[in-house]
Formats: sequence, structure tokens, C-alpha cells
Amino acid sequence: MKQKTLMQEMVGEIFGTGILILLGDGVVANVGLAPRLAGSAYNWNTITIGWAFAVIIAVYVSGGVSGAHLNPAVTIALAAKRGFSWAKVGPYILAQVIGAMIGALLVYLCYFDGLQSVAAATGKGIPGIWATGPGSVFGSTWWGSASSGAVGPYSLMTAIITEIVGTAVLLWGILASGDSKNMGLMHNMGPFLVGGTVLAIGMSLGGPSGYSLNPARDFGPRLFGQLVGTIGGFDGIYWLVAPVLAPIVGGLVGAFTYDWFVTSAISE
Repeated sequence: MKQKTLMQEMVGEIFGTGILILLGDGVVANVGLAPRLAGSAYNWNTITIGWAFAVIIAVYVSGGVSGAHLNPAVTIALAAKRGFSWAKVGPYILAQVIGAMIGALLVYLCYFDGLQSVAAATGKGIPGIWATGPGSVFGSTWWGSASSGAVGPYSLMTAIITEIVGTAVLLWGILASGDSKNMGLMHNMGPFLVGGTVLAIGMSLGGPSGYSLNPARDFGPRLFGQLVGTIGGFDGIYWLVAPVLAPIVGGLVGAFTYDWFVTSAISE
């Protein structure tokens, strides 16, 4: 097999992460902004299923080029426990953030009319469809009155804990999907296990923090949102701690615990 250059791998990460955000943030925009869906559109199940398939498609598209990390937490965890070159960590993370911003741009272009209409009607800027946590969820769908389930009473500490636990679960699914010594996935079905893991995390653990699980997924779109007029994306410390630092910790926890509890047992 032809050896891929670092630039080719970076392009793969840009392409894959762009797809991830295009479809993932796209489903959030769809349930809140598409007038054909009206006020009853906001449904957490729709968002979690949309994000799961965003992951599946992005991994299938870019996996053969870059390994489809698409997530700094995954890249750092694989460098720590799976021999991924530390020299590539910085370039991969840069590519993931760039891809996330491109994906957010595409969502912005696809939903431009709806976003601008909400900004004009509310006087509060572009609605926060880009990132997780406070300010990222709708109080109601924009074309109706149904409640969307706002952030709620969860503290920053709860959000941090949930992001660590959720990202650890994500790494368990990722590592299991490629572990030939475990039960073994046949016929390139690994992306479905990873997507299913994201679906399970979203449905089971997504409430307190919006399940970032991915610093690039949150930071790139959050930065893009700031550029186009989303208000408050970088207020306070939340944006750095819960969706960026906590997933990195969770990824490392997931990688180490998988090896402690699974790899050590099946390698004996």
C-alpha cells in the first residue's frame, strides 16, 4: 500500500471532520430552523441519530486516508496508548479544527436564510447552533412554540464529569471496533460501532453538557459562530473546560482503562 504523506493525512482529517460537522450541526439547525418541521420538530432523538450517522459517514469517507480520528481527544489518546506518532498530533489537531470550521461554514450557507431571520427577529445575533453547552440549545424551535429542553440546572462540574465519562465511553467503542483480539468486527463494520457508541452516549449522557466529546467539534464551530455573529460563545470559562479539556482527559481515561480491563485480559 502506498505510504501517505502527512499532508494527505491532514486533508483526510479536514475532509472527514468537515463532514462530521456539516451533518452533525446540520441536524441541530434542521430541527430548529426548517419551517416545514414547525414547532414540534425539536426532538433529542433526532439530534442524536443525526450525529451518529454523521460520525459513521465521516469515518467511512476519511478512514482509509487518515485513520479518521476527527477528534483531538482520540488523536492524543492514540498517541498515548496506540503508538500514533506524537509528531503528528499537532498537525492532526490543526486539521480537525480547520475541518470543523469548514463544516460550520457549510451549515451556515445551507441555513443562511433561517439564521438571518432569527437574528433579525430576536436582535440577539445568529442562534447558537454551533457548539455544546450553555447558549448552544434552543429555548424553542424558531418556527413554533414547542419547548426544546434548555441547558437546565447542571453545573460546570457536572458538565466536566459528564464529558470525561462520555469521552471515555467513546474511546472504549473506538478501541473495541478495531480490536481483532476482542470479538472482532467483520467486513469493515467498525464505523457502525463507533456511530452506535456516539448514539448511545448522546441518548444516555448527552443532557448535562450536550456531549461535545471532541474539542475540535466544539471549538472550531464555536470560533466560526463568533466570526459570523453568534453572541456569547466565548463568555466565561465554560467553552475551554467542559468541551475542550474534559474530553482530552476522558479520552486518556478511556484508552488506559480499556487496556487495563480488556486488553490485559484478552492478551493472556
